[in-house]
Amino acid sequence: MLHRPITSILHLALAIAACRGASGESAKSAAPAPTMVRVAPVSQEIVARPVSATGTLGPKEEIALSFKIGGVVNRVRVDAGATVRAGDLLAALDLSEIDATVTRAQRAAEKADRDQARAQRLYGDSVFTLAQLQDATTGADVARADLATALFNRRYAVIVAPAGGVILERRAEPGELVTAGTTVLVFGSRARGSVVRVGLADRDVVRIRRGDRAVVRFDALADREFAGRVTEIAAAAEPGTGTYGVEIALPEASGLASGLVGQVEIQPSTGRSTTLVPVEAVLEADDTEATVYALSEDGTRAERRRVTVAFIAGDRVAVDRGLEGVAAVITDGAAYLNDGSAVRVAP
Repeated sequence: MLHRPITSILHLALAIAACRGASGESAKSAAPAPTMVRVAPVSQEIVARPVSATGTLGPKEEIALSFKIGGVVNRVRVDAGATVRAGDLLAALDLSEIDATVTRAQRAAEKADRDQARAQRLYGDSVFTLAQLQDATTGADVARADLATALFNRRYAVIVAPAGGVILERRAEPGELVTAGTTVLVFGSRARGSVVRVGLADRDVVRIRRGDRAVVRFDALADREFAGRVTEIAAAAEPGTGTYGVEIALPEASGLASGLVGQVEIQPSTGRSTTLVPVEAVLEADDTEATVYALSEDGTRAERRRVTVAFIAGDRVAVDRGLEGVAAVITDGAAYLNDGSAVRVAP
């Protein structure tokens, strides 16, 4: 009477064991294989945060050309972009009034010379006193000075190119009345090379020095970058903007057109100890926050670390916080991981 129940119990036990074995094998086969990854060391180096700005390209020498005196513009012989040689006539005032002033000064000087010669003879004949001779001599000196002034003004009633270069701007037209010193043309000479001019805030300008290296990338030439160095730093801020003018010399940009807009990255020569990781190790970047995966102590699992990014230095990323005590980070394969994912480091 007991045989059948015992047999049934044995069958049930075997079935349960079989189910447990099958489920164990299924669970074992369903476990994901470790993700193959590569790692890179976390380094500590003395690095300076780059200074970034936007600037424009132009000749090192830019000269505002104007007339010494005011008058009516007679002609302007060049337009913006024109290439000129030293001594070329660029613009001139109407010389009618100016030449009349020169003629009047010449005649006055001639008369003063005659009066002086006459006074000298009469003084020799004891007709003129010494005081009269001195007055005549003074009159002649004043007349000659007035003539020199008129001739000087006549010379600068025309504008000639001070050197070989290019016209950057034209600001006056024939028939226009201009005052003394009004800019008529802006002239650029590349005799001393080309520079990019940028304006930096006070917090940035105090971090750079003359001679610091810089890299410039122009929007119009996206496939090229130009190496340069800081050559000039303004001692005072511009009143209108509050920024400090900085010039970066670009030896390889002499053939480029003036006015190109460029993105400038200056590398200060002084820095601080900084934590650096390869850029491919950084994921989910959001402003200054990002994700980096490190290895667990036994090297079999990925640990997700939330880090604060300071700046990008070439192909590496400077990290301010989040990697304390971490010696290496995951690079290849990091994009496929979650916190706690099983990993295997490639040899």
